[in-house]
Amino acid sequence: MTQQDMPQRTGKLFAWLAWIIGLLFLYWLFDDMLQEQFNPNQNVQSTRNGEAIQVVLEQNRAGHYVATGAINNHRVLFLLDTGATQVAIPQNVAAAIGLPRGSQIMVNTANGRATAYRTQLDTLQLGDIVLRDVAATIVPGMGGEQILLGMSALKQVEFSQRGKMLTIGY
Repeated sequence: MTQQDMPQRTGKLFAWLAWIIGLLFLYWLFDDMLQEQFNPNQNVQSTRNGEAIQVVLEQNRAGHYVATGAINNHRVLFLLDTGATQVAIPQNVAAAIGLPRGSQIMVNTANGRATAYRTQLDTLQLGDIVLRDVAATIVPGMGGEQILLGMSALKQVEFSQRGKMLTIGY
């Protein structure tokens, strides 16, 4: 390598670094936008009218209601599923928040029959709505981070859908 090649190599290196930094910036920018489209309810707001609490959730682009909430004071991601009998929690999420496995049961899922384990949630929170002693299942074969918010929780609240908004009352 000669002295004349050095500025040219340095220029190429800086050009590559500029492209990499630019791509990382675009990823950061668009990742936030995609997360907002997937979960438009990242900061669930509640309204109170006396003792009544109301939460309004917005549908995501796929037509689902996804919302950030909490189980036993651990932040989690819920997917509301009125077709699920109980709250269904992936094994990796249950382990991360320290949920104990109870008795083994067989459950019917969209993918067929699966083994699951009973558990009990001390608290389940969505906005200011706090449910106590909610029955749930830990499902080892369930992938992802989303918890199916099934009827063991939803039967304790009232909900109605209008357009792309779901109102949950407690």
